[in-house]
Amino acid sequence: MGRTYLVEEGIGQYLTELSTKVKPYVTGLLIGQCSPQRDYVIRAVRTPPKEQQQEESVGPPKLASLDEEWITTHASQVSRMLPGGLLVLGVFMVATPELAKDGQNALRKLIFSVEKSLSKRRLWKLAEEEVSDRAALQICSATKKVVCRTYDVQDPKSSAKPAEWKYQSALTASWLALGCTVNVNIHIPLLATSPNHDLEKNTKNGLNRWSKQIEESVFLINGQVKDEDTELLEGQKKLRGNTQASTQFSDVKVLTQLCRGASARSTATVQVCSGSINLRGAVKCRAYVHNNKPKVKEAIQALKRDIINTLSDRCEILFEDLILNEGPQKKSFEREYHVLPQRLFVPVAGSSVMLSDYKFGDEAAGEIQERFVEMLDQPVQAEDIHIAEDMSTVDICPVADSPSDTQQAQLTKATLLLKLQQNMGLVVAAAVAVLASIFSFSYFSD
Repeated sequence: MGRTYLVEEGIGQYLTELSTKVKPYVTGLLIGQCSPQRDYVIRAVRTPPKEQQQEESVGPPKLASLDEEWITTHASQVSRMLPGGLLVLGVFMVATPELAKDGQNALRKLIFSVEKSLSKRRLWKLAEEEVSDRAALQICSATKKVVCRTYDVQDPKSSAKPAEWKYQSALTASWLALGCTVNVNIHIPLLATSPNHDLEKNTKNGLNRWSKQIEESVFLINGQVKDEDTELLEGQKKLRGNTQASTQFSDVKVLTQLCRGASARSTATVQVCSGSINLRGAVKCRAYVHNNKPKVKEAIQALKRDIINTLSDRCEILFEDLILNEGPQKKSFEREYHVLPQRLFVPVAGSSVMLSDYKFGDEAAGEIQERFVEMLDQPVQAEDIHIAEDMSTVDICPVADSPSDTQQAQLTKATLLLKLQQNMGLVVAAAVAVLASIFSFSYFSD
């Protein structure tokens, strides 16, 4: 038995309109949410056309010109604009009858390419029990016939399985929302051995450590700790028969564990550093879950991933902006103070779900509107753009002076001595004081 996809009714009209513009095919992404019982598709977004595609040479229709890199880049951009609980569920293609035979092979290739691209950016991994099937939707532009199949992206040798594609009105009108504000104060050491002060790599490593803290945090939903296997709406009245967009919102508090239990063994590490990166601010996070008896576990997982994604994504956006403005390689390494892009939310018509994006302080509303049209094929009114938070910052702090060779030798000797003492369970405070006077270092517990 294949998977069932419940699809927002407006998507059918959107795909029909695309089929009238096919020359000879158009591709795009399916956006929605997975659940153990069924999947939900809330949007379909066509791949933005490239300028050179408008000047294609006349010839027989073929899929050889399909730009895989362009499509996967679009998927990466779109994934940044999705709040917790939403993801790229698959890809679609509307094509002429002549391309029907090769369409499914092209879609299969795209599904695995998109998943590979998205998984590289994630600081979390799919759980074993999670749904890993992704949809390949093919529509004939002439007959309007719809063929939906799925592939398991965790299995490179996965073969196609049939899936049911069912339209439903007001699919997300009463989905459940969870929101929280997370205060961030992350100190990331820049190792002296790191070549060319690789800020992006060091930042990602630091965020990896921080993401594990988020994974292990305690989440209070409306002030209560709830068992993961209970229903999220247990004890609450469920909205019934309401086709208007309405949201049941849960306020969540995130309690990060300050230390490990007494039984956990801890070892101290001394690292030679050339500086540090400090991320500070308060980030707004949001997640959405379907209203078909969702479990607490599903809701918390969606919110955890949004917390991790939103900080990782905006750091990635900042580094992309720095590369555009300052070049891929900086000759000097000076103290820098940057402002991370702010998060904003935009409502989806007829839905309780809001989409997300990020803006720098000098970006105008018009630029954001253009991005929504290009990336999500959705027009946005300026008054519907809601800035969710104050600014967060990145402070990059190098060490003022480099140590001499003699100091470096003393430092190495002292570091080895300190590590030997740690292994014996003896940490000498005097050794730490000597190290601190010689060089800036990072001292923390794993």
